[in-house]
Amino acid sequence: MIFEAVRRSKVPADLPLGEELDWKPAPRPTSMLLRGAHVLVRPVNAESDAVPLFSISHPPDGDPSVWTYLPDGPYESPDHLRQTLIRGERSADPLYFTLVRIADERPLGVASYLRITPELGVIEIGHIWFGLQLQRTTAATEAIYLLMRHVFDDLGYRRLEWKCNALNAASRRAAERFGFTFEGVFRKHMVVKGRNRDTAWYAITEDEWPAIRRGFAAWLAPENVDGEGRQRRSLGELIRERGIGSA
Repeated sequence: MIFEAVRRSKVPADLPLGEELDWKPAPRPTSMLLRGAHVLVRPVNAESDAVPLFSISHPPDGDPSVWTYLPDGPYESPDHLRQTLIRGERSADPLYFTLVRIADERPLGVASYLRITPELGVIEIGHIWFGLQLQRTTAATEAIYLLMRHVFDDLGYRRLEWKCNALNAASRRAAERFGFTFEGVFRKHMVVKGRNRDTAWYAITEDEWPAIRRGFAAWLAPENVDGEGRQRRSLGELIRERGIGSA
């Protein structure tokens, strides 16, 4: 009631105001399943996911560098990781998903929605890591696209955020490639694993999304794939061609 009174009160005509909106809160995301042509984004299952996710992210066969900029990991054992995944199963924010390659149904990574603010239409995608078998693949890009599309097209959010350690060059390149706009660095934003973290902020807004969606669709289209299974044109090029940003 207080907020309604403030919204309707008169203000001096010479003061700038934001666009007036007929806005209703967006729904919260749930533990749904998103299926693409190459990847399945599904809720975390601690019992079935712990061993394969541990093996692809720890020696001798995995890539332990995935934990460098994350607030958790590495883990001592599959059971140690399983305990974290159990907590992830119970969490609504962050809301965790396992990324599964459709070809062999193998879990190859993790992503989540977090800092979910339905009343403002703002949500973040984060806690993302890909095993070596998923890195730089069509399936990896499709997984992010499925999560982005769900936010805007199914749930109707106004803003999708991507935040990462400002020193994480790979994550920053990924954000720009996916069409996110760089908005600045929050200095001394966190302490992670005993070290300072400056945080780079990126975002996509609802008005930018249609062009980005068309770029993703063109990149994933069969006609954009050559005889060796590689995309003929880059995602950044296709997004720019459709009228957004400099990804």
